[in-house]
Amino acid sequence: MTEDPCTLQICKTKMFSVSHKTVFVVDHCPYMAESSRQQVECDVMTKSRAQGVIPLAPVSKSLWTCAVECSMEYCRILYDIYPLDKLVNYIVSDSEFHILNSWRQEEQSTHELMSALAAVGPPNPREDPECCSILHGLVAAVESLCKITELQHERRTNLMDTADRVANRGRIICLTNAKSDTHVRMLEDCIQETILEQNKLAAGSDRLMAIQQCDLVLVHIYPQGEDTLVSDRPKKEISPLLTSEVHSVRAGRHLATKLNILVQQHFDLASTTITNIPMKEEQHANTSANYDVELLHHRDAHLEFFKSGDLHMAGTSTRENGLKETITLKWCTPRTNSIELHYCTGAYRISPTDVNSRPSSCLTNFLLNGRSVLLEQPRKSGSKVISHMLSSHGGEIFLHVLNSNRSTLEDPPSISEGCGGRVTDYRITDFGEFMRENRLTPVSESLHDPSGKLPAERAKAQLERHTRYWPMIISQTTIFNMQAVVPLANLIVKETLTEEDVLTCQKTVYNLVDMERKNDPLPISTVGSRGKGPKRDEQYRIMWNELETLVKTHAGDTDRHQKVLECIIACRSKPPEEEERKKRGRKREDREDRTEKNGSKDTEDKSWQDSERLKGLLDKEDQESEVIKDSPDSPEPLIKKPRLSTEEVQPPERAKGPVSLLTMWTNRITVANSRKHQEFVGRVSSVNNKFELYQQLKEENGMDVHENGKSSR
Repeated sequence: MTEDPCTLQICKTKMFSVSHKTVFVVDHCPYMAESSRQQVECDVMTKSRAQGVIPLAPVSKSLWTCAVECSMEYCRILYDIYPLDKLVNYIVSDSEFHILNSWRQEEQSTHELMSALAAVGPPNPREDPECCSILHGLVAAVESLCKITELQHERRTNLMDTADRVANRGRIICLTNAKSDTHVRMLEDCIQETILEQNKLAAGSDRLMAIQQCDLVLVHIYPQGEDTLVSDRPKKEISPLLTSEVHSVRAGRHLATKLNILVQQHFDLASTTITNIPMKEEQHANTSANYDVELLHHRDAHLEFFKSGDLHMAGTSTRENGLKETITLKWCTPRTNSIELHYCTGAYRISPTDVNSRPSSCLTNFLLNGRSVLLEQPRKSGSKVISHMLSSHGGEIFLHVLNSNRSTLEDPPSISEGCGGRVTDYRITDFGEFMRENRLTPVSESLHDPSGKLPAERAKAQLERHTRYWPMIISQTTIFNMQAVVPLANLIVKETLTEEDVLTCQKTVYNLVDMERKNDPLPISTVGSRGKGPKRDEQYRIMWNELETLVKTHAGDTDRHQKVLECIIACRSKPPEEEERKKRGRKREDREDRTEKNGSKDTEDKSWQDSERLKGLLDKEDQESEVIKDSPDSPEPLIKKPRLSTEEVQPPERAKGPVSLLTMWTNRITVANSRKHQEFVGRVSSVNNKFELYQQLKEENGMDVHENGKSSR
């Protein structure tokens, strides 16, 4: 099977990135023999020292020693996590350059580098500083980047016809003591000129490759207690081929921290701190204490935390430098020695940050003996979440990422029989029709579109229009389950509409209005809802909302699409009499629901209701006769009735539907109370429920109280 050229290009670009080649250039000039002024205590037996013994004086490392130790720690972490494909070339510069190793894989180890550094020895403070320069090493570093590595040669050999696609990028890390910012700019200019010269040589040679990108990381080291003469500078592009950044760092532990941060940035590493590791104390064998160990690994081991946003749950904390963060995971005491099978989504090599500490040594020995350790996320409450596991394979320790979230393979949605899935009501038939409408077929060159669009572009545009609104599940749609909406749904997705199409869409909308007027049922899904589902007017409201959503997605295409939307909006705005009719329909549905619930109770209470209805009629007649006697001046007996008799105590035979027990009891009490007091004169003498106040004042002034048979106001 042939490889896709695009896939090959992606692989090559990733494989031969800037991190493929790293050149260390360490200054070996006389000024590097100067003390770092960070003291190291040699006398550790402070409590058991015998009397008369003179304590050992503290010592301090030189700038050269600090540079070598930190660069070796950088290489150790790199070789632990990337034993292949990430190469280091180490160069020492004084009066000339000394290349300590090559790009060959067998020379890529800390043992080889330490042996070569031992042969070089410390800087000679009595050597002439004028003869020494870091420039010798930087020029050699550029020449080294032009040399082909074994992996690059293999890829170029396999791709003879496209050998120029193999990238050549690299990084130069220079550890020196610069004089000033001007000195730094001079070094950058020198590297830029050397790259151009070497690229000209590489263009005419088969054994060299032109440099396409070079990153210069210049670390200025100065003793403790002194002021730096070189200022920090972030990454800056000097030319299309060269970028440069400057770090001004004090020697000692500050330099070690800086190189630790740089190795994480250069190779996409992240930090994990294992907490609560139980270890026995050396002084007290029967007691144990909890320790922490920090591990470095590829940052993809934390990918699930970044995706889910659970970094706060995983215990993110910032280290002393405040630049890099570490994620805290808690030790889970292993129960057995056997490695159980876990659902693992990734495995990444690890490297302890402090490899020589006792906790790191105990942890690595524990794992290399065949034990495995589960790691959990520290939580204040809730169940334990085990997210990672430490285990060794073939003498190398790996951090395994366990699936702590729901698996993508678990509970897959089933299309047909629904076995194991929560979603089974997919629109399978509609999707088959959708695929038939959007099939791709070969087209001849003679069939040219007048609009100038290519067939592939027209197909993409049609697919985009068809999928602007397309629910996948039957229970999530109403209009696509209705046969009456099919003509509109098929026409609205067209690129252009004719007048006939607009009339068809409007006719569909009018048919829906007629269905709503007749109160026809709709295919509303009741999945997940209790009872009979939404009421009829709520069903139509859902249907109209969905129909308007569908048409709105296409309304901006043409004016005729907009006409269809305007028709829907106009039909949705009901006149007042239509709203009143809908209210009556809702009341009728409510009565039907109550009748179904109270059907048995109505038959039992029928005789009692008949007797109460008869008693109400008799009470009403007595009340009317009393009112007429007490108010002889009232013009009409019908108007003189109290409000109670006309509004609150309606004849029971006019009542529609069953009357509740509370209503009957309230009516009876109201009638009984109305007999115990004399009716208000104003209500008895009112005309059309209105009574004229201060009538005596008008009589005194000679005004008529009534005008045209109505009370004057």
